[in-house]
Amino acid sequence: MGGADVEAVWRIESARIVAALTRFTGDFELAEDAAQEAVAEALVSWPLTSPANPAGWLMATARRRAIDAIRRRTALQDRYALLAARSAVGSAIDEEIDPDRIDDDVLALMFVSCHPVLSPEARVALTLRVVGGLSSEEIARAFLVPVSTVQARITRGKKTIAAAGVPFGLPSAAERRERLGGVLSVIYVIFTEGSTATSGDRLLRPDLAYEAVRLARTLAALQPAEPEVHGLLALCELTAARFPARTGPDGSPILLEDQDRRRWDISAIRRGLAALARASARGLGPYGLQAAIAATHASAPSVEATDWDRIVVLYEALGRVAPSPVVELNRAVAVAMASGPAQALAIVDELIASDRLPGSHLVPAVRGELLARLGRRPEARAELELAARLCANRRERSVLLRKAATLS
Repeated sequence: MGGADVEAVWRIESARIVAALTRFTGDFELAEDAAQEAVAEALVSWPLTSPANPAGWLMATARRRAIDAIRRRTALQDRYALLAARSAVGSAIDEEIDPDRIDDDVLALMFVSCHPVLSPEARVALTLRVVGGLSSEEIARAFLVPVSTVQARITRGKKTIAAAGVPFGLPSAAERRERLGGVLSVIYVIFTEGSTATSGDRLLRPDLAYEAVRLARTLAALQPAEPEVHGLLALCELTAARFPARTGPDGSPILLEDQDRRRWDISAIRRGLAALARASARGLGPYGLQAAIAATHASAPSVEATDWDRIVVLYEALGRVAPSPVVELNRAVAVAMASGPAQALAIVDELIASDRLPGSHLVPAVRGELLARLGRRPEARAELELAARLCANRRERSVLLRKAATLS
Protein backbone atom coordinates (compact mmCIF):
# COMPACT_ATOMS: atom_id res chain seq x y z
CA MET A 1 0.00 0.00 0.00
CA GLY A 2 1.33 3.42 -0.92
CA GLY A 3 0.64 7.05 -0.17
CA ALA A 4 -2.53 7.10 -2.26
CA ASP A 5 -3.93 4.21 -0.21
CA VAL A 6 -3.14 5.98 3.04
CA GLU A 7 -4.85 9.12 1.73
CA ALA A 8 -7.92 7.16 0.62
CA VAL A 9 -8.32 5.39 3.96
CA TRP A 10 -7.77 8.62 5.85
CA ARG A 11 -10.31 10.54 3.78
CA ILE A 12 -12.95 7.89 4.49
CA GLU A 13 -12.14 7.14 8.12
CA SER A 14 -10.70 10.39 9.51
CA ALA A 15 -13.88 11.67 11.13
CA ARG A 16 -14.53 8.31 12.80
CA ILE A 17 -10.95 8.04 14.06
CA VAL A 18 -10.65 11.60 15.40
CA ALA A 19 -14.11 11.37 16.97
CA ALA A 20 -13.30 8.08 18.73
CA LEU A 21 -9.94 9.42 19.89
CA THR A 22 -11.53 12.57 21.24
CA ARG A 23 -14.02 10.52 23.21
CA PHE A 24 -11.17 8.27 24.40
CA THR A 25 -8.86 11.08 25.54
CA GLY A 26 -11.30 13.89 26.25
CA ASP A 27 -8.89 16.21 24.41
CA PHE A 28 -9.85 17.39 20.91
CA GLU A 29 -6.46 18.91 20.09
CA LEU A 30 -4.54 15.86 21.30
CA ALA A 31 -6.81 13.54 19.34
CA GLU A 32 -6.31 15.40 16.07
CA ASP A 33 -2.55 15.66 16.54
CA ALA A 34 -2.26 11.96 17.40
CA ALA A 35 -4.31 11.02 14.34
CA GLN A 36 -2.03 13.09 12.10
CA GLU A 37 1.02 11.34 13.61
CA ALA A 38 -0.55 7.98 12.82
CA VAL A 39 -1.04 9.03 9.20
CA ALA A 40 2.61 10.10 8.98
CA GLU A 41 3.68 6.72 10.35
CA ALA A 42 1.40 4.92 7.89
CA LEU A 43 3.05 6.70 4.97
CA VAL A 44 6.34 5.12 6.06
CA SER A 45 5.24 1.66 7.15
CA TRP A 46 2.37 0.66 4.86
CA PRO A 47 4.49 0.41 1.68
CA LEU A 48 6.56 -2.18 3.57
CA THR A 49 3.80 -4.07 5.37
CA SER A 50 0.15 -3.69 4.44
CA PRO A 51 -2.18 -3.92 7.46
CA ALA A 52 -5.14 -6.28 7.28
CA ASN A 53 -7.36 -3.63 8.90
CA PRO A 54 -6.10 -0.19 7.78
CA ALA A 55 -8.66 1.82 9.78
CA GLY A 56 -7.99 -0.25 12.89
CA TRP A 57 -4.24 0.18 12.39
CA LEU A 58 -4.62 3.96 12.23
CA MET A 59 -6.86 3.92 15.30
CA ALA A 60 -4.50 1.79 17.36
CA THR A 61 -1.43 3.77 16.32
CA ALA A 62 -3.12 7.09 17.00
CA ARG A 63 -4.24 5.90 20.41
CA ARG A 64 -0.70 4.85 21.28
CA ARG A 65 0.56 8.26 20.19
CA ALA A 66 -2.08 9.94 22.34
CA ILE A 67 -1.14 7.89 25.40
CA ASP A 68 2.55 8.64 24.79
CA ALA A 69 1.78 12.35 24.62
CA ILE A 70 -0.19 12.24 27.85
CA ARG A 71 2.57 10.26 29.52
CA ARG A 72 5.04 12.98 28.63
CA ARG A 73 2.91 15.51 30.43
CA THR A 74 4.21 14.91 33.93
CA ALA A 75 1.37 16.85 35.48
CA LEU A 76 -1.11 14.36 34.06
CA GLN A 77 0.31 11.07 35.32
CA ASP A 78 -2.93 10.08 37.01
CA ARG A 79 -4.86 10.66 33.82
CA TYR A 80 -2.35 8.59 31.86
CA ALA A 81 -2.71 5.72 34.29
CA LEU A 82 -6.47 5.79 33.85
CA LEU A 83 -6.22 5.77 30.05
CA ALA A 84 -3.61 3.02 30.09
CA ALA A 85 -5.89 0.90 32.28
CA ARG A 86 -8.82 1.49 29.92
CA SER A 87 -6.65 0.50 26.98
CA ALA A 88 -5.64 -2.74 28.65
CA VAL A 89 -9.20 -3.83 29.40
CA GLY A 90 -10.91 -5.55 26.58
CA SER A 91 -9.16 -4.00 23.57
CA ALA A 92 -9.41 -0.97 22.12
CA ILE A 93 -9.87 -0.99 18.41
CA ASP A 94 -13.28 -2.57 18.15
CA GLU A 95 -14.70 -0.64 21.10
CA GLU A 96 -13.41 2.72 19.94
CA ILE A 97 -14.98 2.40 16.50
CA ASP A 98 -18.13 0.66 17.71
CA PRO A 99 -20.70 1.30 14.96
CA ASP A 100 -23.41 1.67 17.59
CA ARG A 101 -21.68 4.80 18.89
CA ILE A 102 -19.81 6.14 15.90
CA ASP A 103 -22.71 8.10 14.43
CA ASP A 104 -23.05 10.10 17.62
CA ASP A 105 -19.27 10.54 17.75
CA VAL A 106 -19.06 11.95 14.22
CA LEU A 107 -22.04 14.22 14.83
CA ALA A 108 -20.40 15.48 18.04
CA LEU A 109 -17.20 16.11 16.09
CA MET A 110 -19.08 18.22 13.54
CA PHE A 111 -20.63 20.34 16.30
CA VAL A 112 -17.25 20.80 17.99
CA SER A 113 -15.57 21.82 14.72
CA CYS A 114 -18.34 24.36 14.05
CA HIS A 115 -18.60 25.65 17.61
CA PRO A 116 -19.68 29.32 17.85
CA VAL A 117 -16.60 30.23 19.94
CA LEU A 118 -14.54 29.84 16.75
CA SER A 119 -14.14 32.38 13.98
CA PRO A 120 -15.89 31.50 10.70
CA GLU A 121 -12.51 30.87 9.04
CA ALA A 122 -11.46 28.51 11.84
CA ARG A 123 -14.75 26.61 11.62
CA VAL A 124 -14.27 26.00 7.91
CA ALA A 125 -10.62 24.96 8.30
CA LEU A 126 -11.30 22.65 11.25
CA THR A 127 -14.31 21.03 9.60
CA LEU A 128 -12.36 20.29 6.45
CA ARG A 129 -9.42 19.02 8.47
CA VAL A 130 -10.99 16.84 11.16
CA VAL A 131 -14.33 15.90 9.58
CA GLY A 132 -13.37 15.98 5.92
CA GLY A 133 -9.86 14.61 6.35
CA LEU A 134 -8.23 17.24 4.10
CA SER A 135 -4.63 18.22 4.68
CA SER A 136 -3.57 21.80 5.37
CA GLU A 137 -2.09 21.90 1.86
CA GLU A 138 -5.40 20.85 0.27
CA ILE A 139 -7.37 23.43 2.24
CA ALA A 140 -4.87 26.16 1.37
CA ARG A 141 -5.06 25.22 -2.31
CA ALA A 142 -8.84 25.29 -2.27
CA PHE A 143 -9.09 28.74 -0.69
CA LEU A 144 -5.97 30.20 -2.31
CA VAL A 145 -4.32 31.13 0.97
CA PRO A 146 -0.85 30.22 2.27
CA VAL A 147 -0.49 26.87 4.02
CA SER A 148 0.82 28.73 7.06
CA THR A 149 -2.47 30.66 7.25
CA VAL A 150 -4.50 27.45 7.27
CA GLN A 151 -2.23 25.87 9.86
CA ALA A 152 -2.51 28.95 12.06
CA ARG A 153 -6.32 28.88 11.82
CA ILE A 154 -6.40 25.20 12.76
CA THR A 155 -3.98 25.67 15.65
CA ARG A 156 -5.84 28.70 16.99
CA GLY A 157 -9.13 26.88 16.60
CA LYS A 158 -7.99 23.89 18.62
CA LYS A 159 -6.52 26.10 21.32
CA THR A 160 -9.73 28.16 21.46
CA ILE A 161 -11.79 25.01 21.92
CA ALA A 162 -9.47 23.88 24.73
CA ALA A 163 -9.44 27.29 26.41
CA ALA A 164 -13.23 27.55 26.25
CA GLY A 165 -13.58 24.09 27.78
CA VAL A 166 -15.80 22.87 24.95
CA PRO A 167 -16.77 19.31 25.91
CA PHE A 168 -16.72 16.49 23.40
CA GLY A 169 -20.15 14.99 23.18
CA LEU A 170 -23.51 15.46 21.60
CA PRO A 171 -25.15 18.72 22.59
CA SER A 172 -28.69 18.43 23.92
CA ALA A 173 -31.46 18.26 21.35
CA ALA A 174 -32.38 21.88 22.02
CA GLU A 175 -28.77 23.03 21.71
CA ARG A 176 -28.30 21.00 18.52
CA ARG A 177 -31.26 22.78 16.96
CA GLU A 178 -29.85 26.12 18.10
CA ARG A 179 -26.38 25.43 16.67
CA LEU A 180 -27.41 23.47 13.57
CA GLY A 181 -27.57 26.67 11.53
CA GLY A 182 -23.87 27.25 12.19
CA VAL A 183 -22.97 23.74 11.02
CA LEU A 184 -25.07 24.14 7.87
CA SER A 185 -23.51 27.54 7.23
CA VAL A 186 -19.99 26.08 7.30
CA ILE A 187 -20.90 23.36 4.79
CA TYR A 188 -22.65 25.96 2.60
CA VAL A 189 -19.60 28.25 2.62
CA ILE A 190 -17.38 25.34 1.58
CA PHE A 191 -19.75 24.36 -1.22
CA THR A 192 -20.22 27.91 -2.46
CA GLU A 193 -16.48 28.47 -2.76
CA GLY A 194 -16.19 25.22 -4.68
CA SER A 195 -19.08 25.95 -7.03
CA THR A 196 -18.07 29.54 -7.88
CA ALA A 197 -14.57 30.41 -6.76
CA THR A 198 -14.25 33.94 -5.45
CA SER A 199 -10.74 34.35 -6.87
CA GLY A 200 -8.03 32.58 -8.83
CA ASP A 201 -7.81 31.04 -12.28
CA ARG A 202 -10.62 28.48 -12.07
CA LEU A 203 -14.36 29.04 -12.06
CA LEU A 204 -15.00 25.75 -10.26
CA ARG A 205 -13.16 23.91 -7.51
CA PRO A 206 -15.00 20.59 -7.77
CA ASP A 207 -12.97 18.78 -5.11
CA LEU A 208 -13.99 21.38 -2.53
CA ALA A 209 -17.62 21.36 -3.65
CA TYR A 210 -17.83 17.57 -3.61
CA GLU A 211 -16.29 17.52 -0.13
CA ALA A 212 -19.15 19.78 0.99
CA VAL A 213 -21.63 17.40 -0.65
CA ARG A 214 -20.05 14.53 1.29
CA LEU A 215 -20.31 16.49 4.54
CA ALA A 216 -23.95 17.32 3.79
CA ARG A 217 -24.71 13.64 3.13
CA THR A 218 -23.04 12.69 6.41
CA LEU A 219 -25.05 15.27 8.33
CA ALA A 220 -28.29 14.18 6.64
CA ALA A 221 -27.61 10.59 7.67
CA LEU A 222 -26.90 11.67 11.25
CA GLN A 223 -29.79 14.16 11.52
CA PRO A 224 -32.52 12.63 9.33
CA ALA A 225 -35.36 14.48 11.07
CA GLU A 226 -34.01 17.98 10.29
CA PRO A 227 -35.61 19.31 7.08
CA GLU A 228 -33.02 22.04 6.47
CA VAL A 229 -30.24 19.44 6.46
CA HIS A 230 -32.00 17.76 3.54
CA GLY A 231 -32.62 21.17 2.01
CA LEU A 232 -28.90 21.95 2.00
CA LEU A 233 -28.08 18.50 0.63
CA ALA A 234 -30.63 19.01 -2.14
CA LEU A 235 -29.18 22.43 -2.99
CA CYS A 236 -25.64 21.01 -3.18
CA GLU A 237 -26.65 17.99 -5.28
CA LEU A 238 -28.76 20.00 -7.74
CA THR A 239 -26.12 22.71 -8.15
CA ALA A 240 -23.28 20.21 -8.54
CA ALA A 241 -25.33 18.38 -11.19
CA ARG A 242 -24.59 21.26 -13.58
CA PHE A 243 -20.82 21.20 -13.09
CA PRO A 244 -20.05 19.04 -16.18
CA ALA A 245 -21.68 21.65 -18.45
CA ARG A 246 -20.51 24.83 -16.73
CA THR A 247 -17.01 24.99 -18.21
CA GLY A 248 -15.45 24.19 -21.55
CA PRO A 249 -12.43 21.95 -22.15
CA ASP A 250 -10.09 24.88 -21.42
CA GLY A 251 -11.89 25.78 -18.19
CA SER A 252 -13.68 28.80 -19.65
CA PRO A 253 -17.19 29.43 -18.21
CA ILE A 254 -20.27 28.42 -20.17
CA LEU A 255 -23.33 30.53 -19.37
CA LEU A 256 -26.58 28.84 -18.40
CA GLU A 257 -28.27 29.64 -21.71
CA ASP A 258 -25.40 28.03 -23.63
CA GLN A 259 -25.01 24.88 -21.54
CA ASP A 260 -25.60 21.46 -23.04
CA ARG A 261 -28.17 20.17 -20.57
CA ARG A 262 -27.56 16.62 -21.71
CA ARG A 263 -24.28 16.87 -19.80
CA TRP A 264 -26.00 17.62 -16.51
CA ASP A 265 -25.59 14.78 -14.02
CA ILE A 266 -28.96 13.02 -13.96
CA SER A 267 -28.03 10.91 -10.94
CA ALA A 268 -27.19 14.03 -8.92
CA ILE A 269 -30.48 15.62 -10.00
CA ARG A 270 -32.40 12.55 -8.81
CA ARG A 271 -30.57 12.57 -5.48
CA GLY A 272 -31.24 16.28 -5.13
CA LEU A 273 -34.95 15.92 -5.88
CA ALA A 274 -35.22 13.08 -3.36
CA ALA A 275 -33.55 15.21 -0.69
CA LEU A 276 -35.82 18.14 -1.59
CA ALA A 277 -38.88 15.92 -1.15
CA ARG A 278 -37.69 15.02 2.36
CA ALA A 279 -37.07 18.69 3.13
CA SER A 280 -40.53 19.65 1.84
CA ALA A 281 -42.32 17.31 4.20
CA ARG A 282 -42.18 19.88 7.02
CA GLY A 283 -41.96 23.12 5.03
CA LEU A 284 -38.99 24.66 3.27
CA GLY A 285 -36.45 26.86 5.02
CA PRO A 286 -33.79 29.04 3.34
CA TYR A 287 -31.71 26.13 1.99
CA GLY A 288 -34.80 24.24 0.90
CA LEU A 289 -36.11 27.28 -0.98
CA GLN A 290 -32.79 27.67 -2.78
CA ALA A 291 -32.93 23.97 -3.61
CA ALA A 292 -36.45 24.43 -5.01
CA ILE A 293 -35.09 27.16 -7.30
CA ALA A 294 -32.29 24.84 -8.43
CA ALA A 295 -34.86 22.08 -9.00
CA THR A 296 -36.90 24.39 -11.24
CA HIS A 297 -33.83 24.96 -13.39
CA ALA A 298 -33.00 21.25 -13.38
CA SER A 299 -36.47 20.30 -14.64
CA ALA A 300 -36.50 22.78 -17.52
CA PRO A 301 -35.37 21.74 -21.03
CA SER A 302 -34.05 25.24 -21.78
CA VAL A 303 -33.71 28.75 -20.36
CA GLU A 304 -36.73 29.88 -22.39
CA ALA A 305 -38.88 27.01 -21.09
CA THR A 306 -37.93 27.64 -17.45
CA ASP A 307 -40.79 28.55 -15.11
CA TRP A 308 -39.40 31.98 -14.25
CA ASP A 309 -42.62 33.08 -12.52
CA ARG A 310 -42.17 30.21 -10.04
CA ILE A 311 -38.55 31.22 -9.50
CA VAL A 312 -39.61 34.82 -8.78
CA VAL A 313 -42.12 33.57 -6.19
CA LEU A 314 -39.49 31.34 -4.58
CA TYR A 315 -37.02 34.25 -4.37
CA GLU A 316 -39.73 36.41 -2.81
CA ALA A 317 -40.31 33.70 -0.20
CA LEU A 318 -36.57 33.38 0.37
CA GLY A 319 -36.33 37.14 0.82
CA ARG A 320 -38.91 36.97 3.59
CA VAL A 321 -37.30 34.12 5.57
CA ALA A 322 -33.65 35.00 4.89
CA PRO A 323 -33.43 38.57 3.54
CA SER A 324 -30.13 39.56 1.95
CA PRO A 325 -28.96 41.81 -0.89
CA VAL A 326 -27.73 38.76 -2.84
CA VAL A 327 -31.23 37.27 -2.71
CA GLU A 328 -32.62 40.58 -4.00
CA LEU A 329 -30.08 40.64 -6.81
CA ASN A 330 -30.98 37.10 -7.83
CA ARG A 331 -34.66 38.00 -7.67
CA ALA A 332 -33.94 40.86 -10.07
CA VAL A 333 -32.42 38.39 -12.56
CA ALA A 334 -35.51 36.19 -12.31
CA VAL A 335 -37.83 39.20 -12.67
CA ALA A 336 -35.96 40.21 -15.83
CA MET A 337 -36.62 36.79 -17.33
CA ALA A 338 -40.26 36.71 -16.22
CA SER A 339 -41.34 40.34 -16.73
CA GLY A 340 -38.61 42.15 -18.64
CA PRO A 341 -35.44 44.12 -17.82
CA ALA A 342 -37.04 47.47 -16.91
CA GLN A 343 -38.74 46.15 -13.77
CA ALA A 344 -35.59 44.29 -12.80
CA LEU A 345 -33.42 47.38 -13.27
CA ALA A 346 -35.51 49.22 -10.67
CA ILE A 347 -34.69 46.49 -8.12
CA VAL A 348 -30.97 46.72 -8.89
CA ASP A 349 -30.95 50.51 -8.73
CA GLU A 350 -32.62 50.33 -5.32
CA LEU A 351 -29.81 48.02 -4.13
CA ILE A 352 -27.24 50.52 -5.39
CA ALA A 353 -29.03 53.45 -3.75
CA SER A 354 -29.01 51.66 -0.39
CA ASP A 355 -25.35 50.61 -0.89
CA ARG A 356 -26.15 47.08 0.28
CA LEU A 357 -23.47 45.29 -1.78
CA PRO A 358 -20.51 47.70 -1.81
CA GLY A 359 -17.52 46.56 -3.81
CA SER A 360 -19.27 43.51 -5.28
CA HIS A 361 -18.79 42.84 -8.98
CA LEU A 362 -22.20 41.13 -9.11
CA VAL A 363 -24.24 44.35 -9.00
CA PRO A 364 -22.62 46.06 -12.02
CA ALA A 365 -22.53 42.71 -13.83
CA VAL A 366 -26.29 42.27 -13.51
CA ARG A 367 -26.96 45.96 -14.18
CA GLY A 368 -24.83 45.81 -17.31
CA GLU A 369 -26.83 42.84 -18.62
CA LEU A 370 -30.12 44.62 -17.99
CA LEU A 371 -28.96 47.85 -19.65
CA ALA A 372 -27.78 45.86 -22.68
CA ARG A 373 -31.21 44.25 -22.99
CA LEU A 374 -32.75 47.73 -22.83
CA GLY A 375 -30.51 48.90 -25.68
CA ARG A 376 -28.48 51.29 -23.50
CA ARG A 377 -25.20 49.97 -24.84
CA PRO A 378 -22.65 52.59 -23.67
CA GLU A 379 -23.99 52.44 -20.11
CA ALA A 380 -24.05 48.65 -20.25
CA ARG A 381 -20.46 48.48 -21.41
CA ALA A 382 -19.32 50.82 -18.62
CA GLU A 383 -21.08 48.64 -16.01
CA LEU A 384 -19.58 45.40 -17.35
CA GLU A 385 -16.09 46.93 -17.43
CA LEU A 386 -16.57 48.05 -13.81
CA ALA A 387 -17.69 44.54 -12.89
CA ALA A 388 -14.55 43.12 -14.54
CA ARG A 389 -12.33 45.45 -12.52
CA LEU A 390 -14.00 44.37 -9.29
CA CYS A 391 -13.99 40.64 -10.08
CA ALA A 392 -11.16 38.62 -8.50
CA ASN A 393 -11.78 35.45 -10.52
CA ARG A 394 -9.88 35.49 -13.80
CA ARG A 395 -12.35 33.24 -15.61
CA GLU A 396 -15.38 35.33 -14.66
CA ARG A 397 -13.48 38.51 -15.49
CA SER A 398 -12.76 37.28 -19.00
CA VAL A 399 -16.47 36.63 -19.61
CA LEU A 400 -17.38 40.13 -18.43
CA LEU A 401 -14.76 41.74 -20.66
CA ARG A 402 -15.90 39.67 -23.61
CA LYS A 403 -19.47 40.83 -23.12
CA ALA A 404 -18.35 44.44 -22.77
CA ALA A 405 -16.40 44.19 -26.02
CA THR A 406 -19.53 43.16 -27.94
CA LEU A 407 -21.15 46.46 -26.90
CA SER A 408 -18.54 48.74 -28.44
